[in-house]
Amino acid sequence: MPSGTNTGAAAAVAVVAGTDEVLAHPEADERLLEPAERVRAARFRHESARRDFVAAHLLARICAGLLLDVGPAAVALAQHCDDCAEDGHGKPYLPDHPTAQVSMAHTPGVVAAAAGAATVGIDVELTARRPATPALLERALSGNELRLLGRHGDPQATFLRQWVRKEALVKAGRADLGALYELDLSGMRLGPRRHFGGDAAWVQDGRFEQFHVLDLADERRGVLASVVSGTPVRLTALSVTAETGAVPPSSAEPSSAELSSFEPTSFEPSSAKPSSAEPPSAEPTSFEPSSA
Repeated sequence: MPSGTNTGAAAAVAVVAGTDEVLAHPEADERLLEPAERVRAARFRHESARRDFVAAHLLARICAGLLLDVGPAAVALAQHCDDCAEDGHGKPYLPDHPTAQVSMAHTPGVVAAAAGAATVGIDVELTARRPATPALLERALSGNELRLLGRHGDPQATFLRQWVRKEALVKAGRADLGALYELDLSGMRLGPRRHFGGDAAWVQDGRFEQFHVLDLADERRGVLASVVSGTPVRLTALSVTAETGAVPPSSAEPSSAELSSFEPTSFEPSSAKPSSAEPPSAEPTSFEPSSA
């Protein structure tokens, strides 16, 4: 499985969508799942959680298909856990396309996926969560980030933004979940925010070390998401035509705007919640390689 950056490669493709939207997509056929995925899906006690799992795995195939210019039925998705050296869970990859990488995530009612020719990671979280505890803040943020948080008007929203960035970096192999406080994003360069697909969503480009970062704030779905990649990131809508690979006008092309200094951005949580969402947990869920 490849790693690093590839400045000459095409932009990574990312999609954030509701679970119901993905499962209603004409090419999101649950029969595409591998036997190991079906076994894991069957273990969920709640149907809503099972649907989130299935939708994330199907969306990963859709994103990979857009990158490779094939339909999702032509994409084989596998997972491998480096910790236990077993297949069927852990980091996703494309066995038939070793030069491509894929990442996926899900939160109640909303799923996200990305695919690229270089390192890629994605995370999504509901904004309607109860405040992070002081202990979680200490585990997740660097000293510089904690000081910035204390000066911000909406520290919880700012924390969640840093959390999704860091989880995306974990999935891209840049960070360790147990040492998030060692990862300091306080100096990250950010460009201007711009609308994506209407007035209820914003995107913002950034750079951290060699990584391109794309942040999404989707008030309609009530989520924050971040994508990190070794190449620029193209966020697109689920309504992409799979047969042609055409990108709809609402897609967010990689920005060439000059990036500015770090300014924590506050996004007010939306009152709208996905229809299939379960009650949010007390804290943002920890990254579990086997949960996607």
